[in-house]
Parts: sequence; structure tokens; C-alpha cells
Amino acid sequence: MARVSLSLWKRPQIKALIREGSYDVVHIHEPFAPFPPNLGARTSSALTIGTFHAFRERGLLYQMSKYMLRANPRQLDGRIAVSNSALKYVNRFHPGDYEIIPNGIEFDRFANPVSPIEEFDDGRINLLFVGRMEKRKGLRYLLSAYADLKWDYPELRLIVVGPGEPDDESQRVMGERNLTDVVFTGRVSNEALPAYYQAADIFCSPATGGESFGMVLLEAMAAGVPTVATDISGYREVVTHGMDGLLSTPSDPIAFASAIRTLIEDPNLRTQMGAAGQIKAHGYRWSEVATRVLGFYKQTAARLELSGIV
Repeated sequence: MARVSLSLWKRPQIKALIREGSYDVVHIHEPFAPFPPNLGARTSSALTIGTFHAFRERGLLYQMSKYMLRANPRQLDGRIAVSNSALKYVNRFHPGDYEIIPNGIEFDRFANPVSPIEEFDDGRINLLFVGRMEKRKGLRYLLSAYADLKWDYPELRLIVVGPGEPDDESQRVMGERNLTDVVFTGRVSNEALPAYYQAADIFCSPATGGESFGMVLLEAMAAGVPTVATDISGYREVVTHGMDGLLSTPSDPIAFASAIRTLIEDPNLRTQMGAAGQIKAHGYRWSEVATRVLGFYKQTAARLELSGIV
């Protein structure tokens, strides 16, 4: 969940912070959230850039901000969307010119070998889920798929990394299917996270929707791990089905189990997809993404100078 401050007292604080800093660029993430104090942060001298991450089937929050922004349409000098999905979503309510620049990952941190986690380094096939315990992350469907696969692969292991508690549906699946061996680690530190990716044989992301981008998919790819993910808009832009991972029908545990089974039974395919994914993830490293963002700053500044705005 995104935590959005509704405090109007933040508005003068942010304005003072930016004024005193005399910044050349102010870069705001999700600047059109409802009642955002950062909309009061517009200065006459700083280049103001907004990056849009969100994607939803419905757009209540952006719809609200659409009316709030009418009084001052020039809040942003340049707009970035992290994916085509994010672009289509925000463009429904705030039409304009957007540059698509994806999120970046710390490629080397996930790609460089680390010491293995001893309890998972025992020859069993490890499935890994990384994410918050939100319904839209689809953990209940992965649990159902795992329960089916355990009949044929009793040594299979599922590792669940992320904060929160399993939702009621996930608890129900585990109770009905007698799943007593799922490893819930809770939140792990950023320093420890690469070891969990590298412990995995297959990375699983069964999200049901609402994903504008597949950050966890790219982190797994950087670690050389093949992925099984749902065929949803944001994930489709990251995973190429049959090349660096497999895409499965959302909210369908049988289809998800079938995709996992394909990789369990074909170690060579796992190796090939893991290697292909690592090559793709290399293009999302921060040095590459930051260069594109900096180029957009310069391009936007030049455009505004030519138009006489600045």
C-alpha cells in the first residue's frame, strides 16, 4: 500500500525546503496523488519532473487529482512513465507527452554470487515468492499450485519472503491442503535478499493485476533465476514468454502449476531461461536507467529554453 500524507502542514515545509536548497531539478514520484503537499512545491527556477508508477483497472485517485490540477496545469515540466501500462493509466486522466523510462535495479548486487543459505542448499527444488502479503499479489494461487505439485514432487520447497501475514484465503488454502512445510521468512533485509533469489530454482509471481512493472521479476532475472509469472500488463513488458520465463493465466492455480512443472522437469530450460533473463536484466541496471533520466532532464530543459518558458 502506498502511504500518502494528507497533511496540509507539509505543503509550506516542502516549499521552504526546495526554496532554501536552490535545486536545479525537483523530481517527484506520483505527483498527482490526492491532496499531495508536493504540488505546492513548484518553484520558478527548478526544473520539475514527475515519474508515474501506478496502474489500476480503475482510476479513482487520478480522477480526483484531475480536478484539483485544473487551477494550475503547468505543475510539471516533464513527465516519465515507468512502463506502457503506467503510461496508459495516467494518460486517461492527464493526457500529455510522457517519456517511458523503466525502474532500475541494482544488477550487480543480485548477480554477484553470495554465500548460500545453508538450510536451502540441500538439493531440493526451491520455489521463491517475494512480495507483500496483499491479495493482488496472488499468493493463494501459488499455494494451491504448490499443493498440487507436491503430490508428484514431494521434495519441492516453497519459500515466501515478504512482510505481513498471509490473507484469509491463503490461510484457508494451507489449512485445507495441509500445507505445513511452506517457509515464511517475513521481511528480510536488503543485504540478505540476494541470497534468497540465488537459493531459488524457480521464481514465482502470481499477481492478479495492478502491477505497472515487474521489479521482483528483474531482481530474480539478475540472479539468473527463471521466472513463472502471470500474464498481466506490467509483467508482460518484462518477461518474454518462452525466452526468459513463462507467463500463465492470472488467478488460475492449475495453469500456474503447469508452468512450474514445465521448468521442474526441464533443468536445461531453467538454465537457458535463467541466462536469457540475466542478459535482459543487465539492461535495467541503474547506470543505464540513470543515464536515460539525466538525458531526459537535459532534453526537457532545452525544450523549455527554446519555447521561452525558462
